[in-house]
Amino acid sequence: MADVKENAKVWQHELNEYIRQGEPEAQEKSRAWQTAIGLQAVDGLQTSEYLLDTAKEHIEGRITINEADQRIKSYYEQKDVRKSIENSTLGEYREADIVSVRIAELLGEKAFQFSPVELKNIHKHLFAGVFAHAGQYRDYNITKKEWVLSGDTVIYASATSLEDTLAYDFQQEKEFSYAKVAKADDAQKQLVKHIAKFTAGIWQIHPFCEGNTRTTAVFIIKYLRTFGFKVNNDVFAQHSWYFRNALVRANYTNWEKNIHETTKYLEKFFANLLLGEQHELKNRYLHVEYKK
Repeated sequence: MADVKENAKVWQHELNEYIRQGEPEAQEKSRAWQTAIGLQAVDGLQTSEYLLDTAKEHIEGRITINEADQRIKSYYEQKDVRKSIENSTLGEYREADIVSVRIAELLGEKAFQFSPVELKNIHKHLFAGVFAHAGQYRDYNITKKEWVLSGDTVIYASATSLEDTLAYDFQQEKEFSYAKVAKADDAQKQLVKHIAKFTAGIWQIHPFCEGNTRTTAVFIIKYLRTFGFKVNNDVFAQHSWYFRNALVRANYTNWEKNIHETTKYLEKFFANLLLGEQHELKNRYLHVEYKK
């Protein structure tokens, strides 16, 4: 994870320069790229220098996002032919580069529909050509050893109930009254708690074989924007691994060890993301064996 963090310092510094320059369009593009690249850390991936150069050209308006996508695809298609580099680190960058371009593309679009179909379409768009199962629900049950759980796993939804479970969660969210919350004395606290709970629920279903956290993140960002929230992309760019670990803790219970699922860590993340609060987001605080 250390290499990923070091790489993050480089691209964050370079893309922040476009934000400091003050051009609105360049700022918006740069923030989308920051989020797109930062989200690769949830799976321990990092992007290449070629991707960063491509991002800069898009931010500066020299190429469109579609041209950026085509450039990255062509780059890896050409490299795949050259057998001499098949065992190089290039393959490690491929997924991160391709998916980063597509996240930046989706975050630059205004179109959105609140539905499980939208979630599936986001996954398909992000991972087409990367995973053979892009845009398809998994047909088997899964477990994943988590660092934050000392090697234990979250209990994910059964493969046989994915569609029904998603439909239920989405219906519950549609029926939730944000207008009612807005009238409460502690409106902001309730808002953050609800969003954290909904996000954790969608993620726990884990409908896809891979790429669930990145898909969930893109979906939630676009969903929150439909309410007019000003999403602070820097929080995702800098703390995407914390985001994933917070989702894990929101869905894990171990009665023998007196550990219970909690959204408190995820609430801190969303409070920073939406309200501009400054909670310290340290991954070690989330570890089940962490002691102050």
